Amino acid sequence: MKIADLLFETYSAVTVNKARSALTILGIVIGIGSVIAMVAIGQGAQNSIQSSIETIGSNLIIVSPGTQSGVGMMVSGGRGSAKSLTMDDSTAIYDELTGVLAVAPDISSRYQVTAKGTNTNTSVIGTTQDYTTVRNVEIEEGNFITEQNIKSMDKVAVIGPTTRDDLFGEDASVVGSTIRINSINFKIIGVTVSKGSSGMSNSDDVIYIPITTASKYLSGSEYVSSIYVQATDSTLLADVQQQITDLLLVRHNIASADSADFSTTNQADIVATASSVTGTFTVLLSAIASISLLVGGIGIMNMMLTTVTERTREIGLRKAIGAKKKDISMQFLTESVMLTFIGGAIGIILGWLISLGVTQFAGITTSISMYSVILAFGVSAGIGIVFGYYPARRAAGLNPIEALRYE
Repeated sequence: MKIADLLFETYSAVTVNKARSALTILGIVIGIGSVIAMVAIGQGAQNSIQSSIETIGSNLIIVSPGTQSGVGMMVSGGRGSAKSLTMDDSTAIYDELTGVLAVAPDISSRYQVTAKGTNTNTSVIGTTQDYTTVRNVEIEEGNFITEQNIKSMDKVAVIGPTTRDDLFGEDASVVGSTIRINSINFKIIGVTVSKGSSGMSNSDDVIYIPITTASKYLSGSEYVSSIYVQATDSTLLADVQQQITDLLLVRHNIASADSADFSTTNQADIVATASSVTGTFTVLLSAIASISLLVGGIGIMNMMLTTVTERTREIGLRKAIGAKKKDISMQFLTESVMLTFIGGAIGIILGWLISLGVTQFAGITTSISMYSVILAFGVSAGIGIVFGYYPARRAAGLNPIEALRYE
């Protein structure tokens, strides 16, 4: 049978009962569309998390009190109730270790902040001038904390754009204005560039003050919440992390790393852990969506079996005038594949539209990759072949004499 004749016969067979073909195709459309959308949501979440991790700094190692580790460290920065790290620890890390570019300790907690009759509850971070380098913080207006501010324990503050908008109104000019933190007046000297949220925190809703000021007037303690260390190169992360562990074990008089009163996590570990979590999430979503593909495949088989029964006399007539088994088999298999290809194409468009809708209305970033599109077409073809094979084989195996007698 010529290809042109095969395609014509296939088109005629598919369109002879448009309602049944459309309903069969609908199952494939829903299945492919669901898989495309779920994979796009999963990949978008993975890309978003990785981008958020990259905004916290580059070549970064986080030293936290206690034994907290993993993705939770990325979210909370290790700011728990444990107290074991001091300013002297951060100074020793910078002075004694190799491969360290910058070190920034911080003291962090949440406080009620007021200004001009308005108030907000936000994170107040006491830190040093190197924080901008270590955590990729940029200044939009004014200046960041200086070494002199730290030495003098000045009551100055640098605020994030969200905090500025909450206290003074959107895009207000606030450098030189005064805010009250824990009933203490602070003069605003700068506003940071917007970075957006990272994990469960918002780096735009924050206030930075000198770490010495935070220690004396807010926390009343010499302990720090965490120490951020920037390595000179990404290839040195593991080495610097090990150096930090060895140094702090000696400084804290601890014999074994298993008994350490601190924990260290590097940025590569955080990215790997987050990627693993989102990868599992994507697979789970795809597996759930794939159930509808299975249902669609069963629908294809059901339709093709019904078609074989309805066209038994036609099959017998074709065989009687010389059609071979492979011709009959190829015709029904082509019909099955055509249905799934049409459904696959429409499903890809539907999945793309769903992904755009999720991004537009739900605010969840999605990412459609060429890999998922190619995979969808491959799955479509596979469903057509797998679920169309048995009906095609059954049609090809009919006895022509018995088929001609069929009523």
